[in-house]
Amino acid sequence: MNDTGVTETGTNDADAKDGRETVTYRVEHSTKLSYATPVAQARFNVRLKPYAWPGQDISDQQLVLNPQPASAVDEDGPYLINTTRIQFEQPLTELSVASSFTMTITPPPPPTTTMSILDVREMAAASRDLSIRSPAPYLFASRIAGLDQAIADWAAPMLSPERSIVEAAHELTHAVHEKIAYESGSSTSRTPPHEAFAAGRGVCQDQSHVMISALRAHSIPAAYMSGYLNTRPPPGQQKLVGADAMHAWVAVWCGDDGWVTFDPTNDRLTDSDHVTVGMGRDFGDVSPIDGVFVGSTVQNLSYAVDVRRVD
Repeated sequence: MNDTGVTETGTNDADAKDGRETVTYRVEHSTKLSYATPVAQARFNVRLKPYAWPGQDISDQQLVLNPQPASAVDEDGPYLINTTRIQFEQPLTELSVASSFTMTITPPPPPTTTMSILDVREMAAASRDLSIRSPAPYLFASRIAGLDQAIADWAAPMLSPERSIVEAAHELTHAVHEKIAYESGSSTSRTPPHEAFAAGRGVCQDQSHVMISALRAHSIPAAYMSGYLNTRPPPGQQKLVGADAMHAWVAVWCGDDGWVTFDPTNDRLTDSDHVTVGMGRDFGDVSPIDGVFVGSTVQNLSYAVDVRRVD
């Protein structure tokens, strides 16, 4: 286990022998922002460079901006996120952002901890680690993933203190998958968990926020994972559910095993189909691009994502 709290994996012969498939993807993500009239003093946060994550080896990484900003500064944090802060001093009518990289992935082995939910609660409460890798920042309500009594009550039977943390997380993953039907376009990036829960429909972001809200309501650290999903499987294998854009899933802090990642949209542990970009408290921490400008105008956003296997 390394200092991220996740079991470290490599890409050697032992990985092939234990059934974990190592795969390589080429990821290309282009975003275009345009404005009906020029805006001034535009500043943006771009979060498209993958953060170091166990089992992922990144190469050929590029971030191309057009037009070139007056300044561009790469920052690490405050969570497991790489942020490029860009600023324009001249009036701006259009911005193109192109991110590309090659990623080789070997998924971690299945979790092996026998810790109970009570064990995890006590271990998280006793931890004095306040780094970005600690469970502490992910114990409490956040800007989008707030706590809701209806979600907490619904999840309570699955999260009784004596249960295995991994077993309970699996059951909750399945329950969210069944409760929140995946429906493209049924919500926005600002939809709170309680609305998606009440409606019984949403997208991967909503399913992840509901699961996070349920876990935190029962004092279990949970984080929001952002990345890409391989939605084009080999012939004969089932296609995963998710938009051909950025995908979301959940990291659950499991004590001895550290962070273990679950995909409620597809009712499974994550594996080599999941390309991790970053981890935060909710979508607001890992949004691919956000920012501010001076002016009053209409903003249009378009994007295109291509995740293709190249090995």
